Amino acid sequence: MRIIAGTARGRNLLTPANITRPTSDRAREGIFSSLTSELGTWDGVAFLDLFAGTGAVGLEALSRGAEIVECVEKDPQALQVCRDNFEIVSRGIVELGKFRAHGGAVNTFIRSASGNPFNVIFLDPPYEFSNEDIENILTALSSSSLLAPAAIVAVERPSRNSPFAWPAGFTASKERKYGEALVYFASVSL
Repeated sequence: MRIIAGTARGRNLLTPANITRPTSDRAREGIFSSLTSELGTWDGVAFLDLFAGTGAVGLEALSRGAEIVECVEKDPQALQVCRDNFEIVSRGIVELGKFRAHGGAVNTFIRSASGNPFNVIFLDPPYEFSNEDIENILTALSSSSLLAPAAIVAVERPSRNSPFAWPAGFTASKERKYGEALVYFASVSL
């Protein structure tokens, strides 16, 4: 696993054994291609990576120029790998956005969130999460202070699962399949 583009391009990232299911390089490349076409530029972007695992997705955004990247991961070992990967990505790079990794459950983070909203929110929950679990998290997001106006939300799910329903406040925009992963994109219409 490596950073695909930006100032930290090519840097290899750590992956804890049997704890996370990292988003593949191919899927990350496709996700960021889609996001870049929507955003135009990464300048000034605040990016939230929920169920961050190794932090690879959030760190990819940081390498590409996001101003703020925050990651949420409840597994302590994965959280430490996420922080270690930030050290790998930031080593020797002067102009890099702000990074913060939060330990704890995503639902708890959403309920207690305060501060600046995010332009992009990426969710990659464990594949065993049900569609109802995903819809509940999205509903909690829609009533939180985490979403900037016209924010983009992307959700990675296994392609074998049936699609989930975007709750009120989200407008589905596209779906992209990358191997076993299917990524759903929506814009916020709150």
